[in-house]
Amino acid sequence: MKIELNGLDQTLYYEKLNNGLEIYLLPFHNKKNYMMSYVTKFGSLSTEFIPYNKDEYIKVPDGIAHFLEHKMFEQEDGIDPFEFASKSGTYANAATNFDSTKYFFEGNKNFKENLDFLLDFVGKPYFTDENVNKEKGIIGEEIKQYDDDVNWFMEKEVYKSLLHNDNHRIDIAGSIDSISKITKEDLYDTYYTFYQPSNMFIVITGNFDVDEALDIIRKNKTLNSNKVSKEIRVKEIEEPDSVHDEYKELEFNINDTKTVYSIKIPIDTDNIILLKLYVSMMLDTKFGISSLFREELKKKDMFTRFNMDKEVVGNHLIITFFIETDKSMEIVDLIKEELKDLTIDNKDLERLKKVWIASLVMGSDDVGYMNEVISNDIIKYNRFINNKVDITRSLNMEDYNKYISNLDLKNDNIVIIKKNV
Repeated sequence: MKIELNGLDQTLYYEKLNNGLEIYLLPFHNKKNYMMSYVTKFGSLSTEFIPYNKDEYIKVPDGIAHFLEHKMFEQEDGIDPFEFASKSGTYANAATNFDSTKYFFEGNKNFKENLDFLLDFVGKPYFTDENVNKEKGIIGEEIKQYDDDVNWFMEKEVYKSLLHNDNHRIDIAGSIDSISKITKEDLYDTYYTFYQPSNMFIVITGNFDVDEALDIIRKNKTLNSNKVSKEIRVKEIEEPDSVHDEYKELEFNINDTKTVYSIKIPIDTDNIILLKLYVSMMLDTKFGISSLFREELKKKDMFTRFNMDKEVVGNHLIITFFIETDKSMEIVDLIKEELKDLTIDNKDLERLKKVWIASLVMGSDDVGYMNEVISNDIIKYNRFINNKVDITRSLNMEDYNKYISNLDLKNDNIVIIKKNV
């Protein structure tokens, strides 16, 4: 099936195999490189589920998705995926986040061999007591390195202060204690539950032949031998609207005080795409680089760094302000004051629409960027959004006021990280 990318002069090819695997192919005619991603809709959030071979829920150790990603690179035949890829100048890697795990190759040679190999190595788990125990030390060292990173520490503490139950509170890599409990049986249960084709998809972008790619995928023996096809049931976690801690002050080995002010907003996820766009519009206009708010703070030399972010966590939208400042409470009070009036001018709305459309057009010429966009859409919305340019053009002041006026901003918190004394 062909899916036209409206306003971007590109065509995405889509096919769903009988085993449920979804394939997304976006060819570029003006590039020499390609990127192929093999993704499972399984990340660190899913720790309590009914395994493929059982009838009752089990709880696996925190960090198992990341641990499993590591172990997939150890093959029974001894072939190292990194070495296999490097022989043709191909970059191979993987990444685990909260809601997915991705294995990918980037290169400009050996397309057929690399695609076949990617399907084979992700499709063949090999876990033993010995190699699992060996990996615990490796990942334990990785976790210790993260513990020395203030940004990692800050993100973790912000989630903990905002959330009561949601698994975003848990580090993606888990803890040294939690990974010490992982067994090969846990890994096999997890793998066969979440790495079945009906819970996975492939995204290929760049310089390749669509028919050749489809033929390779359809004929791959490892993929065709995967017979598991069972409904995945993950235990739902209820998260209240309130924040866990309204105020938290911590110490770390830093020189400049870091302040994080966050707002936890209950949302209706039916119109999440438009909601995120209008919230971005509000944040950019009110607090962006060229905003009056930012200019006033600069004049008074009140910060050395000021960033904003937004993220959907379950049924909540989290808006976060990151500030390096020794005037933490003063700036937070000014942000709160600015948030009392969220109206913007129509000229700001039209300006941002033009900027965003230009960004979409520019990004559409990047092989890696488009691979990431397609993957993210499927994970977040369970489909690829092919009409982003049209959606952006349709943004208007009436809808802006409707979406923004319904935001409940009363649940907020502050996390301050100071230099240890």
